[in-house]
Amino acid sequence: MSEQRQKFYITTPIYYVNARPHIGHTYTTVVCDAIARRHRMFGHDTLFLTGTDEHGQKIERSAAANGKSPQQFTDEVSGEFRALWDRMGITYDKFIRTTSDEHKRGVQAMFSLLQERGYIYKGSYTGQYCVSDELYADDNTPGTPCPVCGRITETVQEENYFFKLSAMAEPLLKLYEENPNLIYPETRRNEVIAFVKTTLRDLSISRTTFSWGIPVPGDPAHVIYVWLDALCNYATAVGFGSPLPADQQRYAHYWPADVHMIGKEIVRFHCVYWPAFLLAAGLPMPKQIVAHGWLLFEESKMSKSRGNIVRSETILEVLGADALRYFLFREIVFGQDGSFSFDALVQRFNSDLANGLGNLASRTLSMIQRYFGGEIPYPSATIAHTPAEAAIARLAEETIVEFNRLFDAYQFSRALEALWGLLSAVDKYIVETQPWAVAEKEDRDSRSRLGTILYTSAEALRIITALAHPIIPTSTAKIFTQLGLSDISKTDLNTLHWGQLNVGTRLGKIEPVFPRADKSAIERMQQMEEERKSAAEAVAAPEATPAAAVAVAPAVPAPEPVAAPDAPAPLSPEITIDDFVKIDLRVGTVLTAEKVEKADKLLRLTVDIGLEVRQIVAGIAKAYAPEALVGRKVVIVANLAPRKLRGIESQGMIVAASLGEHGSPALAAFIEAVPNGARLK
Repeated sequence: MSEQRQKFYITTPIYYVNARPHIGHTYTTVVCDAIARRHRMFGHDTLFLTGTDEHGQKIERSAAANGKSPQQFTDEVSGEFRALWDRMGITYDKFIRTTSDEHKRGVQAMFSLLQERGYIYKGSYTGQYCVSDELYADDNTPGTPCPVCGRITETVQEENYFFKLSAMAEPLLKLYEENPNLIYPETRRNEVIAFVKTTLRDLSISRTTFSWGIPVPGDPAHVIYVWLDALCNYATAVGFGSPLPADQQRYAHYWPADVHMIGKEIVRFHCVYWPAFLLAAGLPMPKQIVAHGWLLFEESKMSKSRGNIVRSETILEVLGADALRYFLFREIVFGQDGSFSFDALVQRFNSDLANGLGNLASRTLSMIQRYFGGEIPYPSATIAHTPAEAAIARLAEETIVEFNRLFDAYQFSRALEALWGLLSAVDKYIVETQPWAVAEKEDRDSRSRLGTILYTSAEALRIITALAHPIIPTSTAKIFTQLGLSDISKTDLNTLHWGQLNVGTRLGKIEPVFPRADKSAIERMQQMEEERKSAAEAVAAPEATPAAAVAVAPAVPAPEPVAAPDAPAPLSPEITIDDFVKIDLRVGTVLTAEKVEKADKLLRLTVDIGLEVRQIVAGIAKAYAPEALVGRKVVIVANLAPRKLRGIESQGMIVAASLGEHGSPALAAFIEAVPNGARLK
């Protein structure tokens, strides 16, 4: 009898179907997909769940506004989510809908269990309710905005069933104390503990003013509160509440979930309400609840009301899914808010994928094809082997360990940075060893040396590709095929080591994997987004997207009217070319960024300009979050005399644009990959 494999169960939130899927939903989903893919490569019995949340008053209203029944409306929008995930190659194992019979049965079983254990009672509720967030705003008064999304709440007065949340404060605090890794990152854990330490009030868990929901067992005039309904999906999807023995065995095997992945705006529901329900029901707790930040679009919060939602389809049609996946993992520090722009997407695609991984694969495999007839050459261990090969092999082994450590700690950006560090080392190795020059010599030793160089490069490419596969699965599978290797998803990451590439392996057909994107790619994506907006693709009611189970920030109250922006400043006095050449403008990469104490506008940056690392103090704190700047290319005035700002020496000046006296600064950037130290002329 074979040994039972380690199980791993990961979930996305189930996405609310009052609007079509967008890049915020995609962020959460691709993170879960990459984690699930990687666990499968370690041989784990992996279950990856996603789905759609389809009940509630807001859905009922949205359907009516679109002239459809709630079931027809939810069928259509849920279908769009599933179609997008299928198009992107998301490897979910189960897609749950809260309108399914299995889910309804499980939710009613949970309600009955809580009722039997004395945690539900019947009463009446009078207070404020946010339809958009499906949230009871107990501290609000009529006419005041929702504390989550900022929309005006409605006064609700009705008979309800209540959950004894007030009795759960001490059990919850004990749970958090005994399980310090339950909530990640620590900032969210601290927020949850602070909330629970305030007075928890009993929670209304039924409604009678609408009917689109799951009926309360034995009292069909009530429908179950949409958040109790939705949160149960994680358990009902694996068989909770089913009378069938096979479902009960599946539930016993997979529950509890190993990871619930959520956006930070639904932390309260997942880290307070859900654990409280499970504790009261006497059921096992999920092992970890992980909350990531919001996506900002060109430094502004994405929201339907702002009209700056980005559809994933736009990027898929122009650059492909892997471009988007790589950007989200590499550009965004997981757990923090991240910035998205088409310019940054194309720049990262060109620098890391086209010029980086794609270029390494193309030139390595092309030389093997040209010089060795398309077969992996033999690496000599004698005269043709030098310390340079040993250094690459050692770095590869170190990178495997470091990548795994960082990935497991949700430090995805740093994991990719480490992996691309190996890639850069191999690029440098190829430049220094010059295999094209070695190939011109016809003696036996040179032939052996050439084989060693190209085997070393190909083996490093194999390891880089295998580690990157969960993040960029389509392109890495193509590179593996070109290497002459079988299904990359079957690679055993437990045994991934240097020297496993078989000599004599025949390469597949060599083709470009990442065709370089030019400026027109940005223009096409921008145009497609404008066309999507102008097509008036409203799937939901006129109200804005809720702050529910998505990575995009909830809408905020409309700001007060402000004056029109200043006109552009007049041109400066004319200068000569001799004046201009005195200014030394250099390209650099931001290594670190932090706020200057007691200075609202200042950030302290360290910038690598190729020749050296400079410390620069810049007045851009109100326009850019420090974490959004790390890794970004900037332009600095490199020969400006140093000066002190708030006691910190600034060794240069960041180049930025602004419109008039009150305009927000916008840093100069590049579409092309420009090396550090390059001079602007």
